[in-house]
Amino acid sequence: MSSRTALKELRRHRVPAWWSDAKVGIFIHWTPAAVPGWAPVDSEIGDLLAAGREDALAENPYTEWYENSIRFPQSSASRHHRETYGDKPYSDFAEEFSEALASWNPDDWARSFAATGARYVVLVAKHHDGWCLWPTEVVNPNRPNWFSRRDIVGELREAVLAAGMRFGVYYSGGLDWTFDDRPIGNLGDMLAAIPRGDYPAYADAQVRELIDRYSPSVLWNDIAWPSTGAELWPTMQHYYRRVPDGVVNDRWMPWSPAMAAAGLKPVRRAANSLNARVTRSSRGLVPPKPPHFDVRTPEYVVFDDVQRHPWECVRGMDQSFGYNRNSGPDHFLSDGELLEMTGDIVAKGGNLLLNVGPKGEDATIPDRQLSLLGTLGNWTGSQGASIFASRPWIRPVGESVEGHGLRYWARDRSLFVAVDQRGGSSSRGGAADSTVTLREVAPSPTTVVRTASGEPVTHTDAPEGLQCVWTPSVPWSVLEITDARCR
Repeated sequence: MSSRTALKELRRHRVPAWWSDAKVGIFIHWTPAAVPGWAPVDSEIGDLLAAGREDALAENPYTEWYENSIRFPQSSASRHHRETYGDKPYSDFAEEFSEALASWNPDDWARSFAATGARYVVLVAKHHDGWCLWPTEVVNPNRPNWFSRRDIVGELREAVLAAGMRFGVYYSGGLDWTFDDRPIGNLGDMLAAIPRGDYPAYADAQVRELIDRYSPSVLWNDIAWPSTGAELWPTMQHYYRRVPDGVVNDRWMPWSPAMAAAGLKPVRRAANSLNARVTRSSRGLVPPKPPHFDVRTPEYVVFDDVQRHPWECVRGMDQSFGYNRNSGPDHFLSDGELLEMTGDIVAKGGNLLLNVGPKGEDATIPDRQLSLLGTLGNWTGSQGASIFASRPWIRPVGESVEGHGLRYWARDRSLFVAVDQRGGSSSRGGAADSTVTLREVAPSPTTVVRTASGEPVTHTDAPEGLQCVWTPSVPWSVLEITDARCR
């Protein structure tokens, strides 16, 4: 089969309903870098890349990039490493990480994830440091024993499936520092560091091993792919044959000679300048579209409107995916910000892939992360239950006459609106009541409005729109509306 024919076949694949209905997933970054668990907290990743500096990634806020960060002698991470660990090599953290596995209970994790309402879990099986979280049979020619003897991927998969969720894997196809360990300070460096030689065959064999051994419902690649499209398409075809209702993300850009040319100074400068402009324009990281993908994955940014393609916002609860002991309370999402973001994403037709970064020294999920998972679970279990299997409404975002932020979505024959009670003013009702006039909604004589718990809500057809008066129970209260239309 020709490369063009194979690509046409791949493009006939449709995103399965389970993924579009899911709305919430959990991402897990847990690597040996979680043992030092340290990164600077001065800047978010989008701001760093938007500035276009040559060595921007030396101050990467992502702790999972620790091994790269300490390759820059003057970086914050390098100074921290010298002061804390002396000349200890990064590879030594793998031993401490493995020792901590004795206390790891995947069932506890799965229960915490399921309680959020998440429908799928994606585990990092191999990040850029090349450490494999499963006992791979594919030999790394540069570091043969660089993998976990305990089958973290397999055990977590069983726990996740038993908890009623789907399981997926992340694989860093674009970078592996056991094959190319040059310091990466910017996008041009990153593209030039995509390994060649033995690596494309190694990566392909590992991804096929993950597919055949674990049948992941999500196959999530990162950065790019180290071989050409003609070499990649058969692997994707193999995946869809093995998992017909599987999903691949949008970070499978096949290798091309232009990527290697990014190591040349003029090309690197041009790539960095272009990337900075794109990052500023999109207000975050939005991967370029490869020839084939199922879903888009903007990073630490939410699209402004409903998208043509299915998408998920992927981000950590603080500024890092991996655990960062340097993060303070102000670096994390607040409860209100988490709920607002979730409603905003759902209203625009996306999923939230919320990252958890466990500790490396004891395999536990930090308290603040558990607290935010609980906040999300409390909301999806009561107010936000309607998000599952929902679809965008005609107008996803609005503002009430009283100034409340609004997010709309639809399911079956009902319209749902999440009302931000943190803003706006009440003009009627008792002290505990809230008046919200929905400019976007025109009621009919048969319109019914209920709270998320099914209680009837007093409403009238006001000149400005559908006016509702009720007693909200949480900052982002959800109302269900039937027999109404868009104004």
